[in-house]
Amino acid sequence: MASKIKFNQESSVPKHLGLTILSMIAIGAVNIVPRLAVADVPGASTRASQRERINIDKGWAFAFGNATDPSKDFKYGLRPFFFAKAGYGDGPANSDFDDAAWRRVDLPHDWAVELPFDARGNGNHGSKAIGHDFPENSVGWYRKVIDVPESDRGRRISIDFDGVYRNSVVWVNGHYIGTEPSGYSGFGYDITDYLNYGGRNVIAVRVDATVEEGWFYEGAGIYRHVWLSKTDPLHVGKWGTFVRPTVDKGGATLDIDVTVDNDAKTDGTFSLLQDVVGPDGQRVAHAEMTGLTVKAASDGTFHGSVKVTAPHLWSPDTPDLYHLKTTIVSEGRTVDTYDTTFGIRTITFDANSGFFLNGKPMRLKGTNNHQDHAGVGTAMPDALQAWRLNQLKGMGSNAYRTSHNPPAPELLDDADRIGMMVLDEHRMMGTTPEIRGQLERLIIRDRNHPSVILWSVGNEEWALEGTPLGTHLADEMQDIVHRLDPSRRTTVAASSSGRGVSVSADVIGFNYGAQHDVDAFHQRFPEKPAAMTEEGSTLSTRGIYFDDRSKVHLNAYDRQGRPSYSLSIEEGWNHVIARPWMSGMFVWTGFDYRGEPTPFGWPAISSQFGMLDTTGVYKDSAYYLKSVWTTAPMVHLLPHWNWQGKEGQPIDVRVYSNAQAVELFLNGKSLGRKTMVANSHLQWDVPYQAGKLEARAYSDGKLVANAIVSTSGRAEKVALTPDKHKLAADGTDVSVVWVNVEDKVGGIVPTASDRIKFDVTGPIRIIGVGNGDPGSHEADRTVDRYEFLPVSQWRSLAVDGTGDQTEVAEAVDTTSWRDPLQWLPPEAQPPVTAGLVLRGQFSRPTTQPGDKVSLFVADLAPSQRVYVNGLPVETTVVDGNRQVVLDVDGLKSENSLSYVIPTPKGGVPSLADVSVGGSRWGVVRINHPAGPWQRSVFNGWAQVIVQSTGVPGRATLKASGEGLSAATAQFDVK
Repeated sequence: MASKIKFNQESSVPKHLGLTILSMIAIGAVNIVPRLAVADVPGASTRASQRERINIDKGWAFAFGNATDPSKDFKYGLRPFFFAKAGYGDGPANSDFDDAAWRRVDLPHDWAVELPFDARGNGNHGSKAIGHDFPENSVGWYRKVIDVPESDRGRRISIDFDGVYRNSVVWVNGHYIGTEPSGYSGFGYDITDYLNYGGRNVIAVRVDATVEEGWFYEGAGIYRHVWLSKTDPLHVGKWGTFVRPTVDKGGATLDIDVTVDNDAKTDGTFSLLQDVVGPDGQRVAHAEMTGLTVKAASDGTFHGSVKVTAPHLWSPDTPDLYHLKTTIVSEGRTVDTYDTTFGIRTITFDANSGFFLNGKPMRLKGTNNHQDHAGVGTAMPDALQAWRLNQLKGMGSNAYRTSHNPPAPELLDDADRIGMMVLDEHRMMGTTPEIRGQLERLIIRDRNHPSVILWSVGNEEWALEGTPLGTHLADEMQDIVHRLDPSRRTTVAASSSGRGVSVSADVIGFNYGAQHDVDAFHQRFPEKPAAMTEEGSTLSTRGIYFDDRSKVHLNAYDRQGRPSYSLSIEEGWNHVIARPWMSGMFVWTGFDYRGEPTPFGWPAISSQFGMLDTTGVYKDSAYYLKSVWTTAPMVHLLPHWNWQGKEGQPIDVRVYSNAQAVELFLNGKSLGRKTMVANSHLQWDVPYQAGKLEARAYSDGKLVANAIVSTSGRAEKVALTPDKHKLAADGTDVSVVWVNVEDKVGGIVPTASDRIKFDVTGPIRIIGVGNGDPGSHEADRTVDRYEFLPVSQWRSLAVDGTGDQTEVAEAVDTTSWRDPLQWLPPEAQPPVTAGLVLRGQFSRPTTQPGDKVSLFVADLAPSQRVYVNGLPVETTVVDGNRQVVLDVDGLKSENSLSYVIPTPKGGVPSLADVSVGGSRWGVVRINHPAGPWQRSVFNGWAQVIVQSTGVPGRATLKASGEGLSAATAQFDVK
């Protein structure tokens, strides 16, 4: 039955006490703002545009700038008064700048993944051609035009970026809006005052990825979503709800905070309504508060509670979610509705008994993960985020550490829905306004997610770990977290313990058991809960069983990756479960990731720490974890059984299983049955003989699972296995497709390395390919790459008419002509004539075979005439832009572009005023076309990711290789 409870008003956010107890009741909530949401309030009128949250990912213009040479950065910052006067945005930041020649991209976009590998690149960042040695690749510009209707006047409009890597500067209509240095923190700006209502609005973003924040691949660009938010001046603030449950035998009490912003110039009076909807879609609680007031240009926070009887508790096995609908009604009109999705559950970190969820003991079976994936880098589609979580959950993982930065909002949405607990990590320790602001944004944005069970305020801060300053900063940061979220504890992941930050942490995070005396720490600090925030760092290459260091390949048997530094996966898990007080373990890492190619340098380009490779294929250690983290009967057998040339030689055969015993067979002959040791593995030395190796697993004397590895035949065909065949026609949904090379009978050839070519037809596109090889330098993405040559040295000449003019001839001397970009006082302006010749110069571009060269020209007048090297040329209109296809072989070292036009009103100055330093009058684009989509399989496996284009229909992916039968996969896009 729905309950109804009145709310209380406070003028400011309450100051919560720090956490002093070990057991806490917690809730999480996801702020989900519906587009055009309208509250169902009896007697209240609505308007169609009360709140909108519009995704603006589509159709951005993109081009490389330059980190060190302003002349190659579209002359950004060279304009007089550029930063001295408002509205003087320069280069692409000028709203009149012409980006017609730029490449069109949809967000999320990571330009680093599109760059080649280079030995000069930073190995820790994946050896991509980006950074200080590559200024031409380290700055990217994004521009987008949006229309804002006149009807939006009076609303508050903001632009929100979920993540930009990094050091982004945002301009709107030529006005500087703000700078965000962080590559991970979401940020936004209220741009209400800078918009042209009923007209065109230009958003420009300059991104500089020269400087690195981490020691791993971080990508480059606007790699998360961008939103345009529109609200009434009186509205729920950004991330403005916080729901905290207290669970008891009578049900759950939800304490709800709502922050209301009033951006109007008059006080706002309103009623606040709250409706809680259960997992079954039925309303389970209601509360309302009337006669509330927020003063003009201010905000207020309002507190109340509702009761939910017999709540469905959120857990990894039962990820049940509730919805809070918050409605603001003012003067009989619904002015805002705001939806919050949340879950009800309790969490406890106990210093003696470990972690409890909903009052039940539970080991954290976690993985650490960075945020890149094969083929797409950091620009992961939402569906891929969910796919990755499901891959981890498939091996029994129930926890995810966002190493070492705030995650994408969609990852937490998926974790809530799928049932994956999250250790949510801040990027950098500190308390400066900038770092503090980033921490506060993280907590306020994510504190409502039921999946988030613990905050991390730092990771291996070596300069702080053992110092008094480290203790102080950890204390201060934890106080900030506790004030914003009193329902959760914090941790600091430390590589040393016993002093400094580890002493301050609510929950001590041990990075690698071999680096700590965890038992001595527990004895010294018996009141402090603990978790193994990193363990493993084992080094293995999927499908490799003998080291081949020349190819940067390491065998996949579980062992210590760096003795005295870390443990094997098996040792690490046993180290944890032997200590009841240890809450659990986060393996380093779940997925392999680009960069940090330990123990190699170039030509290695990715890590080998993962339980899964960069494409998400399980390595053998993942099956060990599955055997100890899951209960459904399973058995896994390694290695493969293609060892031609090793006949009679012993092969190290290992078995992982959660059954009681396993019997091994070679070509039908038993090699013995062995009893499984708990949380361990079985091992045989088997003289190699081609054929079939089989492991049969038994519990209570019954066969419960088996695994077979067979000697394969030669490669015969390609096979495609999509994770799904039905895609939403939304332009974002993806299917992750396994690519295998098989023998005649359909067995994967575990040593195959064939190159596979991919083609698509219908409403899908390929967005990335990969194969998990840490030494592969094949392209993950193949895209057109543009270079630009400016048309410069502009001169103008007044002429009597607009017919054919001898002044456009190639040999004409223009030294006495006027510089049209040079300012002259009104009294010095020459007389205005009927016509004008405008002439510039451009160099002959350097090209490679297959390159396409276009000259983009301006629309200066309907009757304009255009000449190249004195010859008239016809322009074609492509996507609304005029261009001329140039024959490079016919060009000279220096070439002229001339216009003959009627003199515009206002003469040359009026023409120059909107030319953005002459850049609008012409630019040469060299297009290095994208190569074919292709990838070699690595040990029989590769991956291709396809995405819907936004149009419904039937689509086909084809994969073919030399000497192999081709394969196709069909997709239904609706």
